[in-house]
Amino acid sequence: MLSGSSSSLAVRNIIDLVTGKQKKGADVQLTINSAAQTAAYTQLKERVAAGQVGAVVALNPQTGAILAMASYPTYNPNTLTTHDGTQLNNADQALLKSKSNPLLNRAINDTFPPGSTFKIVTSSSYFTKTNNTPQTLVDAPQTLKLPGSTATLINFDGEACGDASGKATVITAFTQSCNTVFGNLGMQLGSVPLKQQADAFSMNNSTLKIPMTVSPSIFPKIATIDKPSIAQSAVGQFDDTVTPLQEAMFSAAVANGGKLMTPYLVQQVTAADLSIVHQTTPTQLSQPVSATVASEVNQMMLSVVQSPNGTAHLYDKQATGVLIAGKTGTAQTGINNTGLDDAVFTAFAPADNPKIAVGVIVKGGGQGADAAAPIAVAVIKAYLAAVGG
Repeated sequence: MLSGSSSSLAVRNIIDLVTGKQKKGADVQLTINSAAQTAAYTQLKERVAAGQVGAVVALNPQTGAILAMASYPTYNPNTLTTHDGTQLNNADQALLKSKSNPLLNRAINDTFPPGSTFKIVTSSSYFTKTNNTPQTLVDAPQTLKLPGSTATLINFDGEACGDASGKATVITAFTQSCNTVFGNLGMQLGSVPLKQQADAFSMNNSTLKIPMTVSPSIFPKIATIDKPSIAQSAVGQFDDTVTPLQEAMFSAAVANGGKLMTPYLVQQVTAADLSIVHQTTPTQLSQPVSATVASEVNQMMLSVVQSPNGTAHLYDKQATGVLIAGKTGTAQTGINNTGLDDAVFTAFAPADNPKIAVGVIVKGGGQGADAAAPIAVAVIKAYLAAVGG
């Protein structure tokens, strides 16, 4: 489109040729908001340490428009604009050989364990299949023995969850991110409902394009999942993997009353004669949950940030000036150069009138609340300030 060689511009090019005019490219208008994009890139550059990688995606939950998409480490495309062949080849080879892989768009083409952010999916499936609510009391053991295995599932740092009777409400377990509760709920639900719910949120989707092809986020095949693995998958471990875009889509669906809109990056393409070649109309991708369930998960995500016991309570409205709903994730991979876990955070704001949904992953960043949440909050604040939110 930009060079004028697209087949969509063929008729216009023929007219220009006949009339003796120079062939002109079209204008491509993206959905990117400059304030959100600047905040996303700046935060990644400042907070992603040596040996780490990360990415951010922000969406308009009502339309699916991509407001920000940043991947780090990255590169300066101006180094590839030279007409000197030797210089161009050297720059290209340097990027291709870089151990940090700066040419990889980690926002849409790299996947990471979601950690506890997957509890959005597990709780959505639980509310949908059982008609229970965030106030339902469930088992909350300090340690969950996994059947048919010597393995156990524990909460972060082995902490207890719930009251002395070993019970907790679902919202309490979500707020404190109790692995034992959601691992147990996952086993009760079984792999089929969990996979159905994951698919409804667009995981395992190999056809998604924005228009660049998006690598699918994966919830493992049902045939490979035994009960211990189901428990691990229900808390975002085992073989679960997601893109940062998928993280934003989790929040976007909840924020939009259960409707997941198709993400897109190109708003409009206008030819040199000012005629419109293409204009994106927002379309619904799926309906992961009902409006009722979306409202219940919304309530729990708000508690994560607003409750004094929430895993992201440092970013409540008193501290940020914005009513944020979110979910932290700490993916215990233990395989990073830093020796730290992957940090994940997904959120939307304002919680009572959502305008932006964000997904952030920092590989080797440690806890989600420490490494990923500040990046998301900065993007949210920058965007709302820019649009008067």
